[in-house]
Amino acid sequence: MRRTVKLRGRIKTYVQVCLYLGALLLAVNVAMYFIDLRAAVLLTGFTVIYLGIILFLYFYNKPGIMNELISFAAEYGQIQKRLLRELDLPYALLDSSGKVLWTNEAFEKVTHLPKGYRKSITALFPAITRDRLPDESEVEETEYELVYEGNEYSAKFRKVSLKDMADHSEMIETMDYNGYMIAVYLYDETALHIALQELDDQSLAVGMIYLDNYEEALASVEEVRRSLLLALVDRRVNKHILALDGICRKLEKDKYLVVMRKKALAQLQETRFELLEDIKTVNIGNENIVTLSMGIGLDGLSYAQNYEFARNAIDLALGRGGDQAVVKTPDSITYYGGKSQQVEKNTRVKARVKAHALREIITSKDLVLVMGHRMPDADSFGAAVGIYRVAQTLGRKAHIVLNDATAAIAPMIDLFRNREEYEEDMIVGSQDAIEMVNGNCVLVVVDVNKPSITECPDLLRFCNSVVVLDHHRQGAETIENATLSYVEPYASSASEMVAEILQYTLDNIKIRSEEADCLYAGVMVDTNNFMTKTGVRTFEAAAFLRRNGADVTRVRKLFREDALSYKAKADAVSQAEIYKQYFAISICTAEDSPNPTIIGAQAANELLNIKGIKASFVLTDYQGKIYVSARSIDEINVQIIMEKMGGGGHMSTAACQMEGCGIIEAIGELKATIDTMLENGEL
Repeated sequence: MRRTVKLRGRIKTYVQVCLYLGALLLAVNVAMYFIDLRAAVLLTGFTVIYLGIILFLYFYNKPGIMNELISFAAEYGQIQKRLLRELDLPYALLDSSGKVLWTNEAFEKVTHLPKGYRKSITALFPAITRDRLPDESEVEETEYELVYEGNEYSAKFRKVSLKDMADHSEMIETMDYNGYMIAVYLYDETALHIALQELDDQSLAVGMIYLDNYEEALASVEEVRRSLLLALVDRRVNKHILALDGICRKLEKDKYLVVMRKKALAQLQETRFELLEDIKTVNIGNENIVTLSMGIGLDGLSYAQNYEFARNAIDLALGRGGDQAVVKTPDSITYYGGKSQQVEKNTRVKARVKAHALREIITSKDLVLVMGHRMPDADSFGAAVGIYRVAQTLGRKAHIVLNDATAAIAPMIDLFRNREEYEEDMIVGSQDAIEMVNGNCVLVVVDVNKPSITECPDLLRFCNSVVVLDHHRQGAETIENATLSYVEPYASSASEMVAEILQYTLDNIKIRSEEADCLYAGVMVDTNNFMTKTGVRTFEAAAFLRRNGADVTRVRKLFREDALSYKAKADAVSQAEIYKQYFAISICTAEDSPNPTIIGAQAANELLNIKGIKASFVLTDYQGKIYVSARSIDEINVQIIMEKMGGGGHMSTAACQMEGCGIIEAIGELKATIDTMLENGEL
């Protein structure tokens, strides 16, 4: 390519200024002829000599000046290049494809490359692929974080246009250049990251420790030894916290406040809060082992916010049944432990208090709406019927919000249709319920505390007064700002809780036989015919319902299946895969069933009857989603497995829904989750 070199800019003006002055002198000379002829002739002679000398010097010296300018530019460039090569900042030039053209000494020192290295930058930093470099688009600069030989760098890539370089030259003018180069800068931020990490490690974490079963543990030991039991518990708690250089102070007889560094919390997390298991070894003859719950808050904007996080975390831990630790940050909630079965509390004081509070709320309203979860089961509908009876007894208008009656509850709904004792609008859809809402309305949510899976989530926004009655463990998503919240994970079912509430709402309350059947059916379904999560209060609730007309034979008829459903359940059981010796995984293909997810849940229960199986999982493809039903007996907490996959539930009964994947991919994700949790000691 042919290039022409010309002077430009200030240096061009400086070199040509004598020619401009000569032209000015010539003009003055012409003007002198009109003023003084003798002076004009004299000036003409001077002008001719001046112009001759100027022109001679200009044309004679111009090549020399150009050569000297070029030499200066070359020397100037060499100085710049030397300074750039000796610059402490690692720097390199790449061509448009990412190939290294030039590197300075600092870059060579960092990468241990010889001078003259000419391979692609990707060979040095595999994370920097070609598509991450600046290209023909308008993006002039990109920046990425790199880790190289244990050091952390911020790599900045800047596009350098050759045309722009030529256009901004102050000394020479050239023809257009095409293309671009890429300048690379490496900023070593290792020390900065270490300092930030150290600062973060020293930040404050606030925790709260509650003894789950303080009263029960004391009651199970001799009175003279109770002080010893408390002293041993205090010593064990303080020993763990002090070993982490933390502060532990007892607030009440069964509550502790903990302050520690974030770095110490990381040690607790690495051991998966071994204090949870260690405290269970405290035994001086007490029949009930001592368990505790921990709630920890960190990364808040202030110490007060961390404390608030800790309070929310301990509420979550207790709401999920205790014997676990919950760590809450502004962005996430992490659960640890939760391997113990919840201990049923024999006292009904809490149930009585909640029943009286519910009565006060209902009597102060004109309208009561009762809502369960989507795709309701017998427990959800039975509990809703129980609350409907409470509202009717208190003389309030009540409606059950239900959109689609599943096959599982269709026989139960038929009990209330075309009956003079029940109004035609006893059961209404979501849209009708929303239109009924007014300022004097209360919404009672049963058998669910996760707003996204309620029958009508919008109702939660429209109703100012909300009551939650549930027996599932709480997760990160909960119904907030509830007027009354009664969540008891130890309860077998929501129907059991409502049966207890019925006994305390009004004296000698009358329940019709079909209502008692629905509540009894709800208890039977969630306890798998009184075989799981069944306590003394469960049988007491069942006895109360039997006294009020519940009939076991009628309830059994409600649960009878058609031949196709029974065959689909049998197929799911027969095709089960035994994974890792203790986990049964199967697929339910009840395509002809109106509600295959219930068949999948029943198949999961059946799989637990296989000797050696600790947990069962049945996957059902239904309406574009994969429904996973998880069941266990006592050794495996399936709730935390399902939570990892976006679901939740109980320790022995849980589920999740998966979208955007097929059955095979869902099984793969389930197995990967089990593998990871086994490796981390979470199961």
